[in-house]
Amino acid sequence: MQAAKILEVTNLKISFFNNKVENEIIHGISYNLFPNEILGIVGESGSGKSVSTLAIMGLLPKNISRITAGSIRFNNLDLTQVRPKEFQKIRGNDIAMIFQEPMSSLNPSMRCGEQVREILLQHTNLSKADTKIETINLFEKVKLPNPERVFKAYPHEISGGQKQRVMIAMAIACKPKILIADEPTTALDVTVQKDIIILLKELQQTEGMSIVFISHDLALISEISNRVLVMYQGRVVEQGPAAEIFTNPQHIYTKALINARPALNVRYKRLATIKDYMANTINKTVITALERAKKHEKIYAKEPLLQVRNLDKTYFSKAGWFNKGEAFKAVNAVSFNLYEGETLGLVGESGCGKSTLANVILQLDNPSAGNIRYRGADITTLSKSAVRALRKDIQIIFQDPYASLNPRIPVGNAIMEPMKVHGIGSSNADRKTRVLELLEKVGLDASCFSRYPHEFSGGQRQRIGIARTIALEPKLIICDESVSALDISVQAQVLNLLNDLKANFGFTYIFISHDLAVVKYMSDTLMVMNKGKIEELGDADAIYAHPKQAYTKKLIHAIPKGL
Repeated sequence: MQAAKILEVTNLKISFFNNKVENEIIHGISYNLFPNEILGIVGESGSGKSVSTLAIMGLLPKNISRITAGSIRFNNLDLTQVRPKEFQKIRGNDIAMIFQEPMSSLNPSMRCGEQVREILLQHTNLSKADTKIETINLFEKVKLPNPERVFKAYPHEISGGQKQRVMIAMAIACKPKILIADEPTTALDVTVQKDIIILLKELQQTEGMSIVFISHDLALISEISNRVLVMYQGRVVEQGPAAEIFTNPQHIYTKALINARPALNVRYKRLATIKDYMANTINKTVITALERAKKHEKIYAKEPLLQVRNLDKTYFSKAGWFNKGEAFKAVNAVSFNLYEGETLGLVGESGCGKSTLANVILQLDNPSAGNIRYRGADITTLSKSAVRALRKDIQIIFQDPYASLNPRIPVGNAIMEPMKVHGIGSSNADRKTRVLELLEKVGLDASCFSRYPHEFSGGQRQRIGIARTIALEPKLIICDESVSALDISVQAQVLNLLNDLKANFGFTYIFISHDLAVVKYMSDTLMVMNKGKIEELGDADAIYAHPKQAYTKKLIHAIPKGL
């Protein structure tokens, strides 16, 4: 490691203000960044990862936050003393940032190429013609397919992984000395995530940059970083070489982060949470192959709850006056059975047809061909009133609980509303009693009934979404990426909750995710989809241990496994 420090953070303290009440959220953190190294910063939401790096960029929210102590020295310049106008020369030029959500960081009304050119025109002396050549070069450098097409494309016309590459091209346009990557792969497929990790490593080598890589996933951090910094509740609890942190963690919080992710070689009855580690109540009971086989014998002895046969869903691109438009088969000849009490894991990259298949099963979309039998009856031919009645039996838990809850309605009323529609409960008083019981079952208390969605954390909102779903006493629940946006430890809590509810109420799940480690842990049967078709279907453990298809092998290989 080189002795010279490119960045030196010393005793940094940051406070936020609410009605003139000061709340310190970063409590005197210190760390260094060296030339040509990748420093990983890991921790859950609220640990202070993003806030402390926004301070480096001079992007802390004005009027409600300030640095109260400490210094941030970049090449011996204290950034805490730099004026906003002077910071504009540093930001993007010497220190650049890639944000978590590229769609909200890119201007939807500007072509991708123009957005990169804008940065080059602002920070360099290149002519307009030269900025186009340089932008195409940057797109080639970040390995965007067909750079000329991406140059002319609007953000909505390219995939999530491609949008993230455009963001990386923007960030490295001025050859910054430091690149801050804030959760740049959280919303991406595991395969795209791996590509982005490899790309950032290559760019760090070729451009000679130092990278600060922020994530809540310690296994992912270990794959990219030279050194790791672990943050918890606004403090640095551990730091050191990545290999040392991952193989010999000292702090209990670091140990909890490593073990909260589902193991790939063993199936525990419960996932360990941060709370379990802090209270030393870790349950390491393993589900044996024999126990699993006996459980499956009972499940598969019954008639299928759901039978999907030769299901197709075709969409057509915008048609002209005299043609039908180009056909795109989102779901192509899909057939499978789902049994009562079973969890069917559905995995595949974005665009493989997972969510389209879920929408057709939920009758939110009509199939183009094939049929779906629920309890022996074909639900694709039902009347509107019959479909409405079916909604009670087949429910969904969405990826983003905040978007699926009305911000103006207290959560208790939001849970009671569908109960009223479907005639569950004899009165409002009866329904309220049921909701209070449900809140307790999902790990919340009675005080939550009258609170609003914005008053809860992401994990708590997901619990409210689950309570709202199970309030209708459904038989089949589709979990569509319902834990993908959650911290590792919160994810563990929600997965444990879903398994508890399944055991207590006999639910049947279709569990959709792009994260094969999570799907494997939750599932009895695994279905791998690619380009609308089923690539592989069978026992979850067997497919993971011995995948037959090259596509499945690629997905498994892309799972971050740590050192």
